[in-house]
Amino acid sequence: MSTERIQKKLAQNGYSSRRKVESLIKEGRVFINDIPAKLGDKISSEDKVYIDGKLINITERTSSELLMYNKPVGEECSHASSRRTIFESLPKPKTGKWISIGRLDINTSGLLLITNDGKLANDIIHPSNEIEREYIARVRGKPSDSNLKKLMSGITIDKEKISFTDLVKGKETLSHTWFALVILSGKNRSVRKLWDSIGHEVSRLKRVRLGKLFLPKELKEGKFKRISPDEVLG
Repeated sequence: MSTERIQKKLAQNGYSSRRKVESLIKEGRVFINDIPAKLGDKISSEDKVYIDGKLINITERTSSELLMYNKPVGEECSHASSRRTIFESLPKPKTGKWISIGRLDINTSGLLLITNDGKLANDIIHPSNEIEREYIARVRGKPSDSNLKKLMSGITIDKEKISFTDLVKGKETLSHTWFALVILSGKNRSVRKLWDSIGHEVSRLKRVRLGKLFLPKELKEGKFKRISPDEVLG
Protein backbone atom coordinates (compact mmCIF):
# COMPACT_ATOMS: atom_id res chain seq x y z
CA MET A 1 0.00 0.00 0.00
CA SER A 2 1.40 3.38 -1.00
CA THR A 3 2.12 6.12 1.49
CA GLU A 4 2.43 9.84 0.80
CA ARG A 5 3.18 12.95 2.79
CA ILE A 6 0.12 14.09 4.68
CA GLN A 7 0.16 17.56 3.04
CA LYS A 8 0.01 16.04 -0.45
CA LYS A 9 -2.57 13.41 0.47
CA LEU A 10 -4.99 15.89 2.00
CA ALA A 11 -4.57 18.27 -0.93
CA GLN A 12 -5.29 15.46 -3.40
CA ASN A 13 -8.49 14.68 -1.49
CA GLY A 14 -9.68 18.27 -1.70
CA TYR A 15 -8.86 19.43 1.82
CA SER A 16 -7.25 22.83 1.27
CA SER A 17 -3.79 23.43 -0.19
CA ARG A 18 -0.52 21.91 1.00
CA ARG A 19 0.46 25.24 2.54
CA LYS A 20 -2.80 25.43 4.51
CA VAL A 21 -2.36 21.85 5.73
CA GLU A 22 1.17 22.67 6.87
CA SER A 23 -0.20 25.58 8.89
CA LEU A 24 -2.83 23.35 10.49
CA ILE A 25 -0.13 20.81 11.42
CA LYS A 26 2.06 23.51 13.00
CA GLU A 27 -0.95 24.70 15.00
CA GLY A 28 -1.46 21.17 16.38
CA ARG A 29 -4.86 20.77 14.76
CA VAL A 30 -4.07 17.62 12.74
CA PHE A 31 -3.87 14.12 14.24
CA ILE A 32 -2.91 10.78 12.68
CA ASN A 33 -4.37 7.80 14.56
CA ASP A 34 -4.76 9.93 17.72
CA ILE A 35 -1.14 11.16 17.51
CA PRO A 36 -0.36 14.81 16.67
CA ALA A 37 0.88 15.03 13.09
CA LYS A 38 4.33 16.39 12.27
CA LEU A 39 5.54 17.97 9.03
CA GLY A 40 6.87 15.19 6.82
CA ASP A 41 4.63 12.45 8.25
CA LYS A 42 3.40 9.95 5.68
CA ILE A 43 -0.04 8.34 5.63
CA SER A 44 -1.96 5.72 3.66
CA SER A 45 -5.67 5.26 3.09
CA GLU A 46 -5.83 3.01 6.18
CA ASP A 47 -4.70 5.76 8.55
CA LYS A 48 -7.28 7.82 10.40
CA VAL A 49 -6.67 11.54 10.04
CA TYR A 50 -8.46 14.15 12.12
CA ILE A 51 -8.60 17.93 11.61
CA ASP A 52 -9.97 19.83 14.59
CA GLY A 53 -11.30 16.53 15.91
CA LYS A 54 -13.22 15.68 12.75
CA LEU A 55 -12.42 12.42 10.96
CA ILE A 56 -11.29 13.07 7.38
CA ASN A 57 -12.08 10.59 4.64
CA ILE A 58 -8.85 9.63 2.86
CA THR A 59 -9.04 7.73 -0.40
CA GLU A 60 -6.16 5.90 -2.04
CA ARG A 61 -6.58 7.80 -5.26
CA THR A 62 -8.39 11.00 -6.10
CA SER A 63 -10.52 11.11 -9.22
CA SER A 64 -9.97 14.72 -10.27
CA GLU A 65 -13.00 16.73 -11.31
CA LEU A 66 -13.22 20.31 -12.49
CA LEU A 67 -16.42 22.32 -12.78
CA MET A 68 -17.26 25.73 -14.21
CA TYR A 69 -20.07 27.35 -12.21
CA ASN A 70 -22.09 30.50 -12.86
CA LYS A 71 -22.43 31.85 -9.34
CA PRO A 72 -25.49 33.94 -8.50
CA VAL A 73 -25.45 36.85 -6.07
CA GLY A 74 -26.34 35.67 -2.57
CA GLU A 75 -24.31 32.46 -2.44
CA GLU A 76 -21.23 31.98 -0.25
CA CYS A 77 -18.10 30.12 -1.39
CA SER A 78 -17.45 28.63 2.06
CA HIS A 79 -18.52 25.25 3.44
CA ALA A 80 -18.83 26.83 6.90
CA SER A 81 -21.67 29.27 6.30
CA SER A 82 -25.21 29.58 7.62
CA ARG A 83 -26.25 31.11 4.31
CA ARG A 84 -26.81 29.32 1.02
CA THR A 85 -23.53 28.14 -0.49
CA ILE A 86 -22.39 27.32 -4.01
CA PHE A 87 -21.97 23.68 -2.99
CA GLU A 88 -25.72 23.19 -2.59
CA SER A 89 -26.10 23.51 -6.36
CA LEU A 90 -23.48 20.86 -7.15
CA PRO A 91 -23.50 17.04 -7.27
CA LYS A 92 -21.37 15.12 -4.79
CA PRO A 93 -17.73 14.76 -5.94
CA LYS A 94 -16.51 11.27 -6.80
CA THR A 95 -13.90 11.56 -4.05
CA GLY A 96 -12.89 14.15 -1.47
CA LYS A 97 -14.89 17.36 -1.27
CA TRP A 98 -15.44 20.42 -3.44
CA ILE A 99 -13.19 23.44 -3.06
CA SER A 100 -13.53 26.70 -4.94
CA ILE A 101 -10.53 27.89 -6.94
CA GLY A 102 -10.40 31.43 -5.65
CA ARG A 103 -13.57 32.96 -4.34
CA LEU A 104 -16.24 35.44 -5.25
CA ASP A 105 -17.83 37.40 -2.42
CA ILE A 106 -21.52 37.00 -1.69
CA ASN A 107 -22.47 40.07 -3.78
CA THR A 108 -20.40 39.09 -6.84
CA SER A 109 -21.71 36.78 -9.55
CA GLY A 110 -20.22 34.96 -12.51
CA LEU A 111 -17.48 32.54 -13.44
CA LEU A 112 -16.14 30.31 -10.68
CA LEU A 113 -14.03 27.15 -10.95
CA ILE A 114 -14.55 24.30 -8.50
CA THR A 115 -12.55 21.09 -8.05
CA ASN A 116 -11.99 18.22 -5.65
CA ASP A 117 -8.23 18.22 -6.33
CA GLY A 118 -6.18 20.58 -4.16
CA LYS A 119 -3.09 20.23 -6.34
CA LEU A 120 -5.06 21.15 -9.45
CA ALA A 121 -6.53 24.15 -7.63
CA ASN A 122 -3.05 25.34 -6.71
CA ASP A 123 -1.74 24.78 -10.25
CA ILE A 124 -4.54 26.93 -11.70
CA ILE A 125 -4.59 29.79 -9.21
CA HIS A 126 -0.87 30.04 -8.34
CA PRO A 127 0.28 33.70 -8.53
CA SER A 128 3.16 32.78 -10.84
CA ASN A 129 0.60 32.03 -13.57
CA GLU A 130 -0.57 35.68 -13.53
CA ILE A 131 -4.09 34.69 -14.55
CA GLU A 132 -6.22 37.54 -15.87
CA ARG A 133 -9.61 38.02 -14.26
CA GLU A 134 -12.12 39.99 -16.32
CA TYR A 135 -15.19 41.61 -14.78
CA ILE A 136 -18.15 43.74 -15.74
CA ALA A 137 -18.71 46.37 -13.04
CA ARG A 138 -21.36 48.98 -12.40
CA VAL A 139 -20.09 51.78 -10.14
CA ARG A 140 -21.93 54.62 -8.53
CA GLY A 141 -21.29 58.05 -10.00
CA LYS A 142 -19.01 59.12 -12.84
CA PRO A 143 -15.31 58.61 -12.06
CA SER A 144 -12.98 61.31 -13.36
CA ASP A 145 -10.32 60.55 -15.96
CA SER A 146 -7.60 61.35 -13.39
CA ASN A 147 -9.01 58.77 -10.97
CA LEU A 148 -9.28 56.17 -13.73
CA LYS A 149 -5.59 56.73 -14.47
CA LYS A 150 -4.83 56.03 -10.79
CA LEU A 151 -6.60 52.69 -11.06
CA MET A 152 -4.43 51.78 -14.04
CA SER A 153 -1.12 53.01 -12.57
CA GLY A 154 -1.70 51.27 -9.23
CA ILE A 155 -2.91 52.04 -5.73
CA THR A 156 -1.47 50.61 -2.51
CA ILE A 157 -4.12 48.69 -0.62
CA ASP A 158 -3.39 46.52 2.44
CA LYS A 159 0.34 47.16 1.90
CA GLU A 160 0.21 45.84 -1.66
CA LYS A 161 0.12 47.83 -4.89
CA ILE A 162 -2.64 46.61 -7.18
CA SER A 163 -4.10 47.94 -10.41
CA PHE A 164 -6.34 47.18 -13.34
CA THR A 165 -4.44 46.04 -16.44
CA ASP A 166 -7.30 47.10 -18.68
CA LEU A 167 -10.25 49.40 -18.07
CA VAL A 168 -12.92 50.29 -20.66
CA LYS A 169 -15.81 52.65 -19.95
CA GLY A 170 -19.23 51.56 -21.12
CA LYS A 171 -22.77 52.85 -20.67
CA GLU A 172 -23.42 55.85 -18.41
CA THR A 173 -26.67 56.73 -16.61
CA LEU A 174 -27.51 59.64 -14.33
CA SER A 175 -26.32 57.67 -11.29
CA HIS A 176 -24.01 54.90 -12.53
CA THR A 177 -21.23 54.03 -14.96
CA TRP A 178 -20.47 50.61 -16.42
CA PHE A 179 -16.92 49.32 -16.98
CA ALA A 180 -15.22 46.24 -18.39
CA LEU A 181 -12.01 45.66 -16.46
CA VAL A 182 -9.16 43.20 -16.09
CA ILE A 183 -7.11 42.54 -12.95
CA LEU A 184 -4.37 40.05 -12.07
CA SER A 185 -4.79 40.21 -8.30
CA GLY A 186 -6.79 37.40 -6.75
CA LYS A 187 -6.85 38.99 -3.31
CA ASN A 188 -10.18 39.18 -1.51
CA ARG A 189 -12.39 42.02 -2.82
CA SER A 190 -9.54 43.61 -4.81
CA VAL A 191 -11.86 45.06 -7.46
CA ARG A 192 -14.19 46.62 -4.90
CA LYS A 193 -11.31 47.97 -2.82
CA LEU A 194 -9.76 49.68 -5.85
CA TRP A 195 -12.99 51.48 -6.67
CA ASP A 196 -13.57 52.32 -2.99
CA SER A 197 -10.10 53.92 -2.87
CA ILE A 198 -11.23 56.60 -5.35
CA GLY A 199 -14.60 57.08 -3.69
CA HIS A 200 -16.84 55.05 -6.02
CA GLU A 201 -18.80 52.08 -4.73
CA VAL A 202 -19.34 49.00 -6.90
CA SER A 203 -23.08 48.29 -7.02
CA ARG A 204 -22.88 45.28 -9.35
CA LEU A 205 -19.96 42.99 -10.21
CA LYS A 206 -19.76 39.93 -12.44
CA ARG A 207 -16.71 37.88 -13.44
CA VAL A 208 -16.88 36.90 -17.10
CA ARG A 209 -13.42 35.49 -17.76
CA LEU A 210 -10.64 33.63 -15.94
CA GLY A 211 -7.47 33.30 -17.99
CA LYS A 212 -8.54 32.09 -21.43
CA LEU A 213 -11.81 30.68 -20.10
CA PHE A 214 -14.93 32.76 -20.79
CA LEU A 215 -18.31 32.35 -19.09
CA PRO A 216 -20.59 30.86 -21.77
CA LYS A 217 -23.82 32.77 -22.43
CA GLU A 218 -25.77 29.51 -22.34
CA LEU A 219 -24.58 28.68 -18.79
CA LYS A 220 -27.36 30.08 -16.63
CA GLU A 221 -26.90 31.34 -13.07
CA GLY A 222 -26.81 28.51 -10.54
CA LYS A 223 -25.78 25.98 -13.20
CA PHE A 224 -22.47 24.19 -13.80
CA LYS A 225 -20.65 22.29 -16.52
CA ARG A 226 -17.77 19.85 -16.35
CA ILE A 227 -14.57 21.00 -18.05
CA SER A 228 -11.05 19.72 -18.64
CA PRO A 229 -8.01 21.24 -16.87
CA ASP A 230 -6.54 21.78 -20.36
CA GLU A 231 -9.28 24.35 -21.02
CA VAL A 232 -7.72 26.45 -18.24
CA LEU A 233 -4.04 25.47 -18.20
CA GLY A 234 -3.41 24.34 -21.76
